[in-house]
Amino acid sequence: MAYSAEAAQEKRRGFLDPRTKIAITVCLAVFVLGGLGGAEMEPVKTLLSALPFLLLLVERQWRRFLRGILMLLVGYGLLFLMPYLPGALQFIALLCGGILTRFVVTVVMGEYLIGTTSVSEFISAMERLHMPAAITIPMSVMFRLFPTIGAEWKSIRRAMGMRGIRLGGARAGQVLEYQMVPMITSSVRIGEDLSAAALTRGLGGPVKRTNICRIGFQVQDMILLLICLATVVIWLMSLCGVALWQY
Repeated sequence: MAYSAEAAQEKRRGFLDPRTKIAITVCLAVFVLGGLGGAEMEPVKTLLSALPFLLLLVERQWRRFLRGILMLLVGYGLLFLMPYLPGALQFIALLCGGILTRFVVTVVMGEYLIGTTSVSEFISAMERLHMPAAITIPMSVMFRLFPTIGAEWKSIRRAMGMRGIRLGGARAGQVLEYQMVPMITSSVRIGEDLSAAALTRGLGGPVKRTNICRIGFQVQDMILLLICLATVVIWLMSLCGVALWQY
């Protein structure tokens, strides 16, 4: 059977268009993480908070799903136990619980965005949005930076583990020297390599690049974009004093 680049891209195509993922991520960052709208937007925020986990289930990313759910349970558990704790611990539980319940949802969506979108798809989506190269190029480099740094961190930990240097071990004091210093050096090198790779592929050139990635909106994209749009509309209505539900 002959190889077809178009068929391979269509088979690899994700569940959502990259522009839809970006819109959901921005919406979560503004309303859930940023807390825009206050208590009047709580029902909408609950719906938005469920979207990343539903998407992870659709993409069958069980590990990220379970990790996100566990962190959310820890956050809500701390908030539940807060009234029963003494003064200092009460403040710590409130702080940690508030951070977890707000940050986890947006972080999970960011992981989903990076894990299910290739650099080519991301660049194609940014070009469709008519974003300038000054924004597209740094973000495309950052798109590959975090996964590469994560893989490098695991390699350094395995190498140090073979030498008996690990947290909680007899030589735990050497963790900073033998793990963090190589990680910082590797991060700088990885950033330079990715920047050079981006320029080599012509991302900074004056000629418009072609792209074999096929992206486009489907039914599920339309539904999720309508949810994002409805969130903004509800927020604007709340600013005008229109209450859609009573407490």
